[in-house]
Amino acid sequence: MTTLSERPHAAPVRPDVPDGPGGPKGSRLRVLLMLDLHEGAGDRFLDAYEDLRHLVAATPGHIKDQLCQSIDDPSQWLITSEWEDARPFLEWVDSQEHRDMVKPMRVCIREMRSLRFEVVRETSGPADTGAPAPDGTPRTQAHGAQANGTQANGTKANGAHGPASRPCADGIVRHGLTFTVRPGSEQAVAEIMSGYAVPETRVDDETRLLRTSLFMHRNRVVRVIEVGGDLAAALRHVAAQPEVQAVEDAVRPHLEENRDLGSPEAAREFYARAALPLFHHAAADGPVPGDARRRAFLYPVRPGCGGELARLLARRDDEAVADPAHPVVRSTVLRRDDTVVRVVETRTAPEDGPAAVLGLGTPRQAAAALRLLEAGAETDTAGEEGLRSLLADCDMALVTDRLAQDR
Repeated sequence: MTTLSERPHAAPVRPDVPDGPGGPKGSRLRVLLMLDLHEGAGDRFLDAYEDLRHLVAATPGHIKDQLCQSIDDPSQWLITSEWEDARPFLEWVDSQEHRDMVKPMRVCIREMRSLRFEVVRETSGPADTGAPAPDGTPRTQAHGAQANGTQANGTKANGAHGPASRPCADGIVRHGLTFTVRPGSEQAVAEIMSGYAVPETRVDDETRLLRTSLFMHRNRVVRVIEVGGDLAAALRHVAAQPEVQAVEDAVRPHLEENRDLGSPEAAREFYARAALPLFHHAAADGPVPGDARRRAFLYPVRPGCGGELARLLARRDDEAVADPAHPVVRSTVLRRDDTVVRVVETRTAPEDGPAAVLGLGTPRQAAAALRLLEAGAETDTAGEEGLRSLLADCDMALVTDRLAQDR
């Protein structure tokens, strides 16, 4: 969860670990907080933890946390938390928000010690709750999100922050999958993936596939799915449908990275690589207007700026859905590393207000986001023409959008 303690210092860079995806800047962070509680403070401590854990789960960069009690000494407790990397943790733990948040827990604690480690190697088995499920989603979500709760309580505007796709405030799980195809095959892939019959939407008594939207941007394919119930069960169900298997066979020759879903191990590897988890969902009160149109945008993110852009888009979307006059009535931000996709329902043509529809705020506010984009240096933030050019560059083609008939 958090250190609850002293002002943190940045972790040193290890010289023997390469810098990059497998090194310090790209490594997940594990935080261990060892606690010795005052006598008789156990129940009060648990109540404080229960009040806080959903707020912590809503913190950008947070993956999961666990609360453990010693089997030898009931006054000894351990909180372990996992973060995308050290930067979001260090920013958050040093904030006034964090200090205010943990005050109710501190009064229960007699002594504590905080340790921080970057994940350098990892070995997982099928029962490891920290490993991805066969569909590529974190197992905390696949088994009901017990670690983080089913909702990120405390977020604004019906929001649900976090790197894992867990149910939003409306009870729907939103998740994305993305992969690339060989340049020049885009039209063939679009025809294949738009022409198959709709699979059975009912998975079991508790799970249904509610909506599937497929978008393409040049040679990148993004599938956005909405599920009522268990996402892992829904994806396993869809993958087993003959219609979907036929599509997989037809698309396979066009893929840039070959995939084989014929075994559980191969499927797990693909879904882990292709996962584009939910970062934030915001929705205005009430149903989506009948004239609203679904659009998706793939942002040209500068290297290393994906997290900051996703957080900025989340803030702008919270503001947007709270404004009855804003064209965006619903938004879903999906993010993995520097791949950031935003799916919106908008009442007006995007060209009528490109900055607003792109989630950049007003044209004047757009400067904060443009510095995070590859196109930012070439875009005139003072003029609509540059923003329209950015809109055209981000806009994804809608290949298919299928809704359950009895949703």
